[in-house]
Amino acid sequence: MSQFRYRAVDQQGKVITGQADALNLPELESRLARIGLALVRADALRQDHAGLLRRRKVAPRELINFFFHMESLLRAGVPMLEALSDLRDSAETMAMRELAAGLRDRIETGSPLSVAMEAYPQVFSRLLVGLVRAGEQAGRLPEVLAEITASLKWQDEVTAQLKKAVSYPAFVAVVITGVVFFLMTYLVPQLVAFIKNMGQELPLHTRALIATSDFVLAWWWAILITPVAAFLGIRALAARNRKVRLWIDRHWLLVPVVGEVIQKILLARFANTFGLMYSSGFTIIEGLVSCEEAAGNLAVGDAIAMVRNLITQGVPVSEAFATVGLFPPLVLRMIKVGEQTGDLDGALRNVSYFYSRDIKESVDRLQTMIEPAMTVVMGLILGWIMLSVLGPIYDTISKIKT
Repeated sequence: MSQFRYRAVDQQGKVITGQADALNLPELESRLARIGLALVRADALRQDHAGLLRRRKVAPRELINFFFHMESLLRAGVPMLEALSDLRDSAETMAMRELAAGLRDRIETGSPLSVAMEAYPQVFSRLLVGLVRAGEQAGRLPEVLAEITASLKWQDEVTAQLKKAVSYPAFVAVVITGVVFFLMTYLVPQLVAFIKNMGQELPLHTRALIATSDFVLAWWWAILITPVAAFLGIRALAARNRKVRLWIDRHWLLVPVVGEVIQKILLARFANTFGLMYSSGFTIIEGLVSCEEAAGNLAVGDAIAMVRNLITQGVPVSEAFATVGLFPPLVLRMIKVGEQTGDLDGALRNVSYFYSRDIKESVDRLQTMIEPAMTVVMGLILGWIMLSVLGPIYDTISKIKT
């Protein structure tokens, strides 16, 4: 099967470009026609392209809709090829149309769904491929697809909460920095020029304000560039050096309030993924390997790896988790109960549910703390400026009256 770069026109006359794999040009033209495109030009690519979606990305919401669509139609008895054809024809985005068409072509040649998904690593993680393969082997693919859909929906909500927990404090910090920068570079210099013309000795806080304003005026470019350069430098270093990334991930969990929310999100993600894999027929070791890869934090990932090593040495599951020292008593208690009752996946889902509810409350509480803190900080800054400016003016007026 060859890879083609094509240019096509949709029914509204809009030019669409993309990449797709096909046996030949007639098959490519037929595939594009099935998704409402008329082929204008196609060029064969020499290099082997593992996935047709390297340039087009499938959004998380679209991936959720994909699994929901497949689960609903397969449960209703619709053949898989027809389910993919329906998804290909009804998808709203070109990326999803190409994905459905590519999966259908591979399944039509005899590949199971899990093998066809492996050709698109940019879309389907190894965890998703493994879950689908387990569902195919157990003969309960619709049920596994339903569990994947629920898990992806939950992860999308948790990701939104994580972004909210991190982005809101960052936004507040940027706003405060911008206001202070404006005051120090525009407003304060005008007021300082007026104060200096009065010719009296200035108090300490006024001299400190003038020095701060002069520093900002002289080094404004460094103040703007340094945080961005530091962020990009640390990010590049963390991508290359595992120790740096591990140090950053550990200290993220130690940040007051925010670190607590992030830890709850990571533990909830672990419990959800581990419970999903265990209920799908994976062993505890296989589930921990996947949880380690999907942890999203090296500190948590290393802790899961340590748990896995202890279990392989014969240590009981609950004791292995307790030995690591990262997991809170609630998680340890639920794992122990699940291990004793034989319902480990149910216990983990309870942990995930508890943290999911607690995460939202923690994020809301974080916002209620930041808003008054921002008001206090802004009030202190404005009070310092007003006191430093109005104080000398008041002293001058008092001397004139006397």
